[in-house]
Amino acid sequence: MIPATPPAIIAPAEMPAHVSNSFEFTIDAPLARAAPLFGPEGERSWAGPSWNPVFLYPRPAEDREGAVFTVRHGAHDSVWVNTLFDLDHGRMQYVAIIPAMVATVIDVRLIPEGAGTRARVGYTRTALTAQANADVTALGQKDAASAEEWRSAIAAALEAQR
Repeated sequence: MIPATPPAIIAPAEMPAHVSNSFEFTIDAPLARAAPLFGPEGERSWAGPSWNPVFLYPRPAEDREGAVFTVRHGAHDSVWVNTLFDLDHGRMQYVAIIPAMVATVIDVRLIPEGAGTRARVGYTRTALTAQANADVTALGQKDAASAEEWRSAIAAALEAQR
């Protein structure tokens, strides 16, 4: 059935923001040692006290494809789904949603490089409402500048595990 009036056209200024950013860094550890650090449980060792995933599935908590968990971000809770978790090949992907704010896809590719591992991390964020545009833009800028923060935090976690 065709509507009696056409839907309103959204002005470009009201369009939800969409940003994609990526960064790379080297990890001084082989893939087999580096890859587990990119699961939600493994990330606890380096991501700081604000990273506290609460697993809905599976229970008990386990880093694996299909895991569903929540993470508190300030005043908001995000729901995360682990859509790809392949330790052997260094591939991880997550979809995270903060309802009525932002949808995020995080894509991790780990590549053996000499005795270490090259990490490529991509973030794609989309505002779910035009009111979240400024937040999405700011998060995108932070994402693009995250390489050194991740590299140093992971290096410290690996050193602590020795």
